[in-house]
Amino acid sequence: MKYRWLLFDADGTLFDYDRAEGAALQDTFELLGLPYDARYAAAYRQINGDIWLDFEEGRITQERLRTKRFELLFDAVQIECDPAVFSPRYLESLASYADLVDGAEDVLRELHSQARLLLITNGLSDVQRSRFARATVMQYFADVVISEEVGAAKPDPEIFDVAFAKMGYPEKEEVLIVGDSLTSDIKGGNLYGIDTCWFNPGRRQRDPDVRIRYEIGELKELLDILGDGHGPGALQPDQGSIG
Repeated sequence: MKYRWLLFDADGTLFDYDRAEGAALQDTFELLGLPYDARYAAAYRQINGDIWLDFEEGRITQERLRTKRFELLFDAVQIECDPAVFSPRYLESLASYADLVDGAEDVLRELHSQARLLLITNGLSDVQRSRFARATVMQYFADVVISEEVGAAKPDPEIFDVAFAKMGYPEKEEVLIVGDSLTSDIKGGNLYGIDTCWFNPGRRQRDPDVRIRYEIGELKELLDILGDGHGPGALQPDQGSIG
């Protein structure tokens, strides 16, 4: 295999975050005796996505993020609730869900025999550590890097510095990052100078300012791509530009 190390994002790439998020939201509404409507999940997903983008770009701290997203949600759905009360209960529920994306365990098992794997996530430490402890795939990873624990988040090159230190400083051409986020995973790989693989099951439109070495719709496509570098998801090296 061309790559000695594979960096995997967690949520939305290996872990089914949408399912966990929706279930935890409903759990917390019911726990606090609040009326719940399925439309709240869609509203929260948009708000939470925007908040995490603010975090990636340095406009909000991870600590402030914990409550700000619920302030915005309760304003949007016109519900009276203290975000400082809601947030820790939501996070406790979220931490209990470790469902994987289809095919994730089989793919990791296969790749583990061919390369070394490391998990790199922007998630909250208390949530991620609990979820990872429940997961069935952590034995495949040499280590885990969590943004809140290292003080830097993707796409900041500093979090990749930490990852490379844990990997023993391999050559950059020997490392591939796999993730679903153009703004954190793929842009982060661009900024650090490593190859990228965009996991894009929804077939979203590519950003012309972000260089994507590979694009896949299913995780199992990684096995073909990494076998010879010319699988169905392979892109020409000059497609896109570093932004």
